[in-house]
Amino acid sequence: MTDELSIRVERSFTAISPESWSRLSGTSKEGKALAYNPFLSHAFLSALEESGSATAQTGWLGHHLLLEDRGELIGALPGYLKSHSQGEYVFDHGWADAFERAGGRYYPKLQCSIPFTPATGPRLLVAEGLERRPIQNAVAEGLKEVVRRLGVSSAHVTFVPEDEIGVFETDGYLHRTDQQFHFINEGYANHEEFLETLASRKRKALRKERRTALENGISIDWLTGSDLTERIWDQFFAFYMDTGGRKWGRPYLTRKFYSLIGERMPEDVLLVMAKRNGRYIAGAINFIGGDTLYGRHWGCVEDHPFLHFEVCYHQAIDFALAKGLKRVEAGAQGEHKLARGYLPVTTHSAHYVAHAGLRRAIADYLEREREDVEHMNEILAEHSPFRKGERQQED
Repeated sequence: MTDELSIRVERSFTAISPESWSRLSGTSKEGKALAYNPFLSHAFLSALEESGSATAQTGWLGHHLLLEDRGELIGALPGYLKSHSQGEYVFDHGWADAFERAGGRYYPKLQCSIPFTPATGPRLLVAEGLERRPIQNAVAEGLKEVVRRLGVSSAHVTFVPEDEIGVFETDGYLHRTDQQFHFINEGYANHEEFLETLASRKRKALRKERRTALENGISIDWLTGSDLTERIWDQFFAFYMDTGGRKWGRPYLTRKFYSLIGERMPEDVLLVMAKRNGRYIAGAINFIGGDTLYGRHWGCVEDHPFLHFEVCYHQAIDFALAKGLKRVEAGAQGEHKLARGYLPVTTHSAHYVAHAGLRRAIADYLEREREDVEHMNEILAEHSPFRKGERQQED
């Protein structure tokens, strides 16, 4: 690294070369410093933009921070200029309402995250082989300068790894916590060995739940790689639109998005599909990382008891154990995951707020919120399905 560093903002992710991007740790399978995160891959991020899912028209105008050393990409932070707070999973609507009632202008804001994806992963990206902290500091400081130059209210970096939070806090960002539920693979040989670690009553309940889910002649298929044909994507998209439309009003992802990821990263995608009477009736999409299976969304065209739990949670555990993955991240929220072996985990985000008064008010709120999250995690951990002494809460 030389003294000739510069930060620029790139609005189109497709203008960033796949070769330079893949040299950043965590963005490709060839990297050694960090486990591969499929949501940070050039294939995933470019598909969001090219498919029309994350664009200026949908309120996600690319503002990707690139740190360059004499023109060579050495650090980055994916980001978007946003006119709303939808599709983020870290909710700041209350902050926006309060600021605008007081005469401020909260939108547009900078959102540094993976659109529609509540999964923790590196945000302060650093090229392989370089000292991480100086580059991370430069990118975090650069984001503040972009906020000032654009004249926007704030920048929000969500689902940040715990080891990056200190970088942001040192630079004056506010620290927010929340909660998810993750399954941790303790080296189980199979699902039955995992079940043996649960309390007897919980173990029996889950066995019954899995049997019930597959009644009525339902079977499960795992589809990945060359299995992901356009016909399969048509069926899954129908599930997504039906369930997403009822849940969110307007699903975020376009049909083209699925074709693009099926073309560019098929080995990183797992569809868990439920079949009855020779046709698929439900499915869940997962992304396969270097050591983690990331569950995203599901949909169905037939309702069956416990089928959602089977397709989204039990099958994800089965796949992770079969492939030797360390954990399953099953998406945002959902205390119902606890009974199925997913433990409470603290998630983190960092927020830079330009207006001093708003920053003070949010800082006071976040101090109380962090205490509440910690307390709730402790309560939930006490109600885990594991036999006493078998497992502890994950941080």
